Amino acid sequence: MTEPIRIAPEEIRQKVEAGSALLVCGYDDPDKFRQNHLAGGMSYGDFTSRVSSIPKSQEIVFYCA
Repeated sequence: MTEPIRIAPEEIRQKVEAGSALLVCGYDDPDKFRQNHLAGGMSYGDFTSRVSSIPKSQEIVFYCA
């Protein structure tokens, strides 16, 4: 298994705003998502419900606090 890649927040913000990356909060709990929500981010539940429609080439960035 490979180690996760750390990416600078500024780089992710630019990619999310440009639509070239999806930002996913790693929490499944709605309260934790509300507490840790970042602009442009989606909840883990939303991600799992959409995963089959996301292109395999799409960059996906998971975050947690």
